[in-house]
Amino acid sequence: MNGKESYKNNFDNCPLTFALNLIGGKWRLPIIWSLHKNETMRYNELKRDIQGITNMMLTQSLKELESYDVVNRKQFMEIPLRVEYSLTDNGENLIAALKALANWGDRMKSLFDAQQNP
Repeated sequence: MNGKESYKNNFDNCPLTFALNLIGGKWRLPIIWSLHKNETMRYNELKRDIQGITNMMLTQSLKELESYDVVNRKQFMEIPLRVEYSLTDNGENLIAALKALANWGDRMKSLFDAQQNP
């Protein structure tokens, strides 16, 4: 191997696996949801809204989501510099799927809780 090759499996071409890898991770969903609720946010607003996230993780996650065209970063040439984040059209289109997944998760949690506490 030349170091650039990666492990290949049967799911490499699966669109669901691709989508879950894109939004997976501890902080990506809270960022997406926070931007959905608030439409446009500045960096420190996001940091305050997402409890427990570090500056490094917020910066890294925002850059990754921006590179996937889920989050838009708009920089204003002002002093002091102002940067705002919002969801792109791709990010907004993701919300319906996340709501459906949340509803499914809610039903599954209720079933699981009922089995654990008869």
